[in-house]
Amino acid sequence: MRITITDVHKRYGDVVALDGPSFDIPSGSTFGVLGTNGAGKTTLFGLLVGHDTPDSGHIEVGGVDVEQAGHRVRERVAFLPEHAGFPPAMTGREVLSVHARIRGITAREQSIDEALETVGLTDAADRTVSGYSNGMGRRLGLASALLGEPPVLVLDEPTAGLDPRGVATFHQIIERIDRETNTTVVLSSHVLEEVERLCDSVAILEDGVLRAAGSVDELRTADGEHVTVTVRPSADQELTQLREAAHQYGDVTETDGELTVTCERGAAVEFCGGLESDAVDHFEVHEPGLEAAFHEALATGDAGTGSNSDTGTDTDTDSNPGTNTDTRSNSDTNTGSDETATVDTPEVST
Repeated sequence: MRITITDVHKRYGDVVALDGPSFDIPSGSTFGVLGTNGAGKTTLFGLLVGHDTPDSGHIEVGGVDVEQAGHRVRERVAFLPEHAGFPPAMTGREVLSVHARIRGITAREQSIDEALETVGLTDAADRTVSGYSNGMGRRLGLASALLGEPPVLVLDEPTAGLDPRGVATFHQIIERIDRETNTTVVLSSHVLEEVERLCDSVAILEDGVLRAAGSVDELRTADGEHVTVTVRPSADQELTQLREAAHQYGDVTETDGELTVTCERGAAVEFCGGLESDAVDHFEVHEPGLEAAFHEALATGDAGTGSNSDTGTDTDTDSNPGTNTDTRSNSDTNTGSDETATVDTPEVST
């Protein structure tokens, strides 16, 4: 279901939360909303799901104006807020049953079973929520949002606070939803690598202003066709020869016995193709990442119109942005770890 955001403005007193962003979210896509703290992401999501109304402009979901639709927008849009919790004494199945009844979902048992299976909680459905790990609690929140197969799913910082294994599991679920359904998924995240992995297209906000929007591939390559090749020679005597060869293809820097060459894609292919296996311990090729596009968008905004001093009303939690790297190397790394068994129990929005 297509989403259209047109010249949306929202102010809270003297604070400008949204200052006229306009962009489209294609039907069936997975769309990322990026921005620093106070960029307006949470405010935008609140307007999208009908929790608040814009001062001007409008948001349409499937051709229906969200403000005019009122509570009926919940039939089209399901929302998983960043902080969602459930009564600890209830089982996962009981939680979903309550939400299904509140939303008037028919064939409740079938819908609950399908949601549990999608998020991988079938075996834990009849355990009390107090025994759920943080990651399981997040997946239960997603299952609640998925009840009734909503055409639009809005996820605010869905992996915040999860350990690497919990993040990987959540990513697999989102990828399955994208692969097996026509659901339009809109998510926010501070982790650029996560957005790059999951999303087809992205909007970048700063101080309520849209700084850039487009497909992930378009934004990644907007800064040019340059890549970075990092090479570690197998022996010290090879370093001089590699350095001389590398200078023919691009700019070269040297750190701790490694050479880094910044060059065009074609030159990188030619350079790597000429490397002799016995002269090189390993090499990596780094493609342009979304992180560079993100910082470029913010820098362009600062240079153009200047940064707005208002900070918006978001309460996003910051974390270090990820980076995207395509590598060719002789070793792989696994970062999985066990989830911790904790859960908070505020209220969940659907």
